[in-house]
Amino acid sequence: MLPEFRNEPFTDFSKPENVAAFRAALDQVKAEIGQTYPLVIGGERITLEQTFPSTNPSRSEEVLGNFSKGGQKEADQAMAAALAAFETWRFVPGQERARYLLRAAAEMRRRKHELSAVMVLEVGKSWAEADGDTAEAIDFLEYYARQMIRLSDVDHMLTPYSPEQLHLEYIPLGVGLIIPPWNFPGAIPAGLVAAAIVAGNTVIFKPASQSPWTAYKLSEILWNSGLPKGVLNFLTGPGGSTGSYLVTHPQTRFIGFTGSKEVGIWIHENAAKVQPGQLWLKRTILEMGGKDAVVVDETADLESAAQGIVTSAFGFQGQKCSAGSRAIIVDAVYDRVTNRVVELAKQLKVDAPDKGPEVFNGGVIDSKAFKTIMDYIEVGTQEGTLLCGGQPKETPEKGYFIPPTVFGDVPPNARIAQEEIFGPVLSVIRAKDFEDALAIANGTEFGLTGALYSNDRERLERARREFHVGNLYFNRKCTGALVGVHPFGGFNMSGTDSKTGGPDYLLLFTQAKSVAEKL
Repeated sequence: MLPEFRNEPFTDFSKPENVAAFRAALDQVKAEIGQTYPLVIGGERITLEQTFPSTNPSRSEEVLGNFSKGGQKEADQAMAAALAAFETWRFVPGQERARYLLRAAAEMRRRKHELSAVMVLEVGKSWAEADGDTAEAIDFLEYYARQMIRLSDVDHMLTPYSPEQLHLEYIPLGVGLIIPPWNFPGAIPAGLVAAAIVAGNTVIFKPASQSPWTAYKLSEILWNSGLPKGVLNFLTGPGGSTGSYLVTHPQTRFIGFTGSKEVGIWIHENAAKVQPGQLWLKRTILEMGGKDAVVVDETADLESAAQGIVTSAFGFQGQKCSAGSRAIIVDAVYDRVTNRVVELAKQLKVDAPDKGPEVFNGGVIDSKAFKTIMDYIEVGTQEGTLLCGGQPKETPEKGYFIPPTVFGDVPPNARIAQEEIFGPVLSVIRAKDFEDALAIANGTEFGLTGALYSNDRERLERARREFHVGNLYFNRKCTGALVGVHPFGGFNMSGTDSKTGGPDYLLLFTQAKSVAEKL
């Protein structure tokens, strides 16, 4: 019997022993820098001549590792391996499949700092952000294992019918394509891969090109659990060719994707086209971002609200789909809250995050993101008032550092208030009153997360009904959803409303089969 699910605790970096342990993990993974990593297809390691580098966003010329550049040939090999493995994996009992996840969770727990240290180097996470990412990955493995055990015995949910023996089971779909983002390179792929394989599917895991090192470490942990060959196939390569090819492949059964709205829409559209020889309609499980708002009214605890705005906007350089990139503040307290937000933002330390736990922000992910964010900042100077930040931080290591940037008096329909920037840029919007603030909050094509700071019960209850987001928080930040506690997923252009880390998530990777035998 399994103990009840509990979220993995976060590491307390105020304790010297934890700081020492994390520094040791950083030293360990730094000793691995420069290796070349293969594809792993059907259990076979395949190293290609063509490779691409993974680099450190805080030291842009530092190559952390080189990864094989898979193409259509390797995609076909991965599909063949996944199809072959599916023929046996699909019949492994759900309780047994769950044990693979539990073994992987135990190893990930033992290697927690190692995985987090890779994220510090590869995607520029602070120690706390990386630790939270790994904790969430462990949570997904533990939670989905338990959910599969629950789904393996659902006959009791049927209405008894005496003339027949009844059975209901959730069977797997087939081969799935997993395309996660780089910003949560441990947690999001762990959740997508774990949900797919514990439900009995086999997968082709094509990680983001900015974070293949973390993805390889995660895959290694899952392989070490004893997964049969071909259940998890690791395929690095260009999304524009390799990933697109597999999206339209007639034997792909489903696609699990987290990333930009534009790519998500393309996947949704092209997955819907039935290819020659395709026997099913493909499922798409899509999470596509947000333009999330933190609303503050005049009854709120203003210090708590300012702290929540800053953490929501600038945690991991604002590179979260849940980031609170809009602060909507009623006029009566606008100046007080905005001034405090600017004051707090200026105190955040921006540097290479491997230097210590006191670093809050590292570099943004790469040169393309750096340019996009700086272009938006230029747009912001035309649309609002620059209150802090706005200029990159120059370093000898050529890191992609952009300090927390705040624009005030931004019109609700401005580009920087409507488009997802995915960087450390906050738009502060003045609302006449709570009614106006709620309308502004809902005035976007997205609907992922939101927060309301208020001590007015009537307003809280109205927001509960009318604030149209998938994850709504009262009197706390709008980031930091916990597996099993805050099932995560949004509305409208934020995706297909799937609630990862929730009790019904595995149903997306299965189909129900009812069997009745006349007695």
